Amino acid sequence: PFCLPLQFLSYLGACDRLLKQGYEEGQVEEAMEMFQYSEKKAAEFLHLLAQFNDMGFQQNEIKEVLLLCGNQRERALEELVMK
Repeated sequence: PFCLPLQFLSYLGACDRLLKQGYEEGQVEEAMEMFQYSEKKAAEFLHLLAQFNDMGFQQNEIKEVLLLCGNQRERALEELVMK
């Protein structure tokens, strides 16, 4: 997926910053791929994933709902509560 070494370095830097926030490596890589290597969107997704996980929702349901709702917290929470 990377054409230039600079893109790869940018990806590694983004992953490193997200890992330093305490997210798991597998989740960081998955989020970066899901959001086409957008660090901002991946960070939003990981933050909401952790938040909803702490509320007791199932991780696979959270991922599905966040993707459907475009990381919109309130919409995603409504969807999760209705399941």
